[in-house]
Amino acid sequence: MTYARTEPTDQEPDIRARPPLVREFLLVAGLFLAYKFGRRAANGHVEEAFRNAGNVWDLERALHLPGEGAVQGLLLHSQPLIHGANTYYAAVHFPATALFLVWLYWRRPRHYVRSRRVLAALTGAALVLHLLFPLAPPRMLPVAGLVDTGQVYGPTVYGQTPATDTMANQFAAMPSLHVGWALMVAVGLIGATRSRWRLLWLLHPALTLLVVVGTANHYWLDAVVAAAMLAVALAAFRLPRSARTVPARLPGPGVRGSGEGAPVPAYAGGGSGTYEDGVRPAISEAPVASGASIGAAR
Repeated sequence: MTYARTEPTDQEPDIRARPPLVREFLLVAGLFLAYKFGRRAANGHVEEAFRNAGNVWDLERALHLPGEGAVQGLLLHSQPLIHGANTYYAAVHFPATALFLVWLYWRRPRHYVRSRRVLAALTGAALVLHLLFPLAPPRMLPVAGLVDTGQVYGPTVYGQTPATDTMANQFAAMPSLHVGWALMVAVGLIGATRSRWRLLWLLHPALTLLVVVGTANHYWLDAVVAAAMLAVALAAFRLPRSARTVPARLPGPGVRGSGEGAPVPAYAGGGSGTYEDGVRPAISEAPVASGASIGAAR
């Protein structure tokens, strides 16, 4: 008889579940390049992007969401603070996600496969939305009255002229992949580790949210849409059962057959009567026959 016993996830990696390294490198690099070139192809659409930005801004006000300017105002109290926020936006996004995948690949292969699939699905869906719904970020929207902190305080990853920026598509604000990827990093590490402090990984997406809003690179709704898309991807790609539970054999004297490792009861000459996992079976499979009944059976 077997039952499913949840084990700590911090176990030795199952190397059989680890995909070939070269194949994974090429796959991830190919997906990244496809996304970057896809964003470039979606560049332009200036009028539509600003029209959509006005609609998103009005919707946020109708929903009584807090103004993005409230967060930016906190950052602008200190030049080192706003410079740090710009640096976090520019320098943490890709390296953090790459290190997350590398660690999972090496230490939690089954978790890695699922996380890579989720990130690929999220990024692909985001690219489709970028193409269908070009959106100017709040730093470009005059009615928002926000500061382009990257251009003013530095550093920035964007060119000064959005319509001709050859490095990035600045009209791809929704969804915020900064927030989506950061959430996946936190969710993946919480599920793949057993530390009592693992919930602190949620600080990464929380800080990322404050940074992308405070630097006026994203609206609140950009983060909401990213979180919703990630939830759908996580539901579509579930973690394999073998990575969540480990089958364990329930010991007991009633196990039939001559399988090795079956515990021997103390009353049958099994010694001190110590059972596997310290659990003594509560019920024996059959009553012990009396001497009279044995004699009658001969």
